[in-house]
Amino acid sequence: MISIIVPTYNAEAYLDGCLESIHQSAERLQRSGAQTVEIIVVDDGSETEVTGYGLQGTGYEVRVIRQEHAGQSAARNRGLQAAQGEFIAFVDADDKLEPDWLERHWAAIRDADYVQSGYMRIKVKGERLKVKGERLMANGKTPWHRYQFTSPCMRLYRREAIEGLRFEEGMIYEDVIWSVDLWLRNLRCRKIDYAGYLYTLNPQSTTSNKHPEAEQKVFAVLKERSCNATRRGKMIILYTILRLKLHFLI
Repeated sequence: MISIIVPTYNAEAYLDGCLESIHQSAERLQRSGAQTVEIIVVDDGSETEVTGYGLQGTGYEVRVIRQEHAGQSAARNRGLQAAQGEFIAFVDADDKLEPDWLERHWAAIRDADYVQSGYMRIKVKGERLKVKGERLMANGKTPWHRYQFTSPCMRLYRREAIEGLRFEEGMIYEDVIWSVDLWLRNLRCRKIDYAGYLYTLNPQSTTSNKHPEAEQKVFAVLKERSCNATRRGKMIILYTILRLKLHFLI
């Protein structure tokens, strides 16, 4: 079984489309008999309580877990705790999957611990989603390597490979720490030249705005990780810090 974890907080404007896209991708995968899929929606204390959003009775298990507002990290951790699948994927509530996303990742994972793909950036313009820029690949024409993307969402993981790995709670940019902790495990990664994750450039999202204190906190956590890291680990962390500094300057 593949468990897809969807944390959500006041994202009712996007959640319907997100879950429908996951449903379509799961349906395509399950037609081949490859894997069953469960969708775990963790409602992080939204003002409007989340329900099954029209997917009940479709043949796919949609579980909604509600918690007091504690942040995206806590919601993802709650989803990991509840997940029953041997494989794990994360999708943010304001994003979508292409119909072949699960099929492509499932076909690629084989003897790998996780599969890394790319994404397409889309931006909200009224009620329409408009493509912005090129698809950002994990491989292929643009030489993205396994340390390029810090989001946990463009991957399919074997559960046993990420056992015990949790998101840092109470901080912004927790995705960076999660990805560094993943890379420090030196797992088997397979990259695919595919960008079927549709990442919404949402002006209301936390990471769309500057957070100087949060930036300093993530640097402090990375430096702390570096103290006990191997030489390889120190190089990964240094590379991540340099990329972050450039990102925050832009």
